[in-house]
Amino acid sequence: MSAEPNPAVSDVSLPRDVSVIGAADVIGAASAEQVEAAWRDPKLANVLYHDWEAGTYDEKWSISFDQRCIDYARDRFAHVAGAAGWPYGRALELGCGTGFFLLNLKLAGVIDSGAVTDLSPGMVEVARRNAANLGFEIEGRVADAESIPYPDDSFDLVVGHAVLHHIPDVEQALREVLRVLKPGGRFVFAGEPTRYGDFVARRLSRLTWWATTRLTRLDRLKSWARPKTELDASSRAAALEAVVDLHTFDPAELRRVAERAGATGVRTRTDELTAAWFGWPVRTFEAAVPREKLGIGWAMFAFSNWQRLHRLDSAVLARFVPARLFYNVEITGTKPA
Repeated sequence: MSAEPNPAVSDVSLPRDVSVIGAADVIGAASAEQVEAAWRDPKLANVLYHDWEAGTYDEKWSISFDQRCIDYARDRFAHVAGAAGWPYGRALELGCGTGFFLLNLKLAGVIDSGAVTDLSPGMVEVARRNAANLGFEIEGRVADAESIPYPDDSFDLVVGHAVLHHIPDVEQALREVLRVLKPGGRFVFAGEPTRYGDFVARRLSRLTWWATTRLTRLDRLKSWARPKTELDASSRAAALEAVVDLHTFDPAELRRVAERAGATGVRTRTDELTAAWFGWPVRTFEAAVPREKLGIGWAMFAFSNWQRLHRLDSAVLARFVPARLFYNVEITGTKPA
């Protein structure tokens, strides 16, 4: 693991190496002592946090494997990498979480077959279960993105969604991605936070959490308050998020990191401006109140308005607003043939 600072990311202290097997023994809700230990070890924090979240992650982030998320995954892929060469033969999802990106790309016809890796055993288990429920068979391995456990030239495509910002050494991970790609193979990473986008989103989320948790203390709104034990659990999760979310990116600098790793044809694109300003407060509000209070009407309101704002961002604002101000950055490149 390189100790050199990465100019594409915010400054962080790179952690000591951790044993994936040892960290995997810590599964379930993280105690205060475990959270304290994780502050000194971002890789351990990633295992704790994502094992803890694995069982409820799809619900928390409105992840599904229906047309809504199929379209989203396909469009994010095509937005940066185009639609040529579909379907890719064998694909790997790095930092798979519950399999959101790879499985929806499979449903969209972008890939033929796939495998997944994640540092979190809990996430790998859920991703494999999601695949089985969809009638797919995928291989899942618990693995560090900085040392991918596959031979050289194994895959036609490597993908990831919201994963690079969790990896201490992004350049080393991209070297590994290029190693396991076949010559001419492509990588696509989406859903990574930009510096400005993350700055705005976090402050909107904190303001929403502060306002919601205080308003629900009022007598007329107490039925909207979540139990204190659940709020405490959310606070512990927020503490771990501060450790696992290691980086924010400048699109141009992220492109240079990929080129230093050896990629060719590197391209970045950004999306979500007003959609992120709306979406992050909505998600924070949903986390701060009992889910049964919201219902299908709220879900339709949230999704339809996010869609409208996303179309505004893509069709209008992207023409004149600087790319670095949008929330998400996507990156693609290829392994030299």
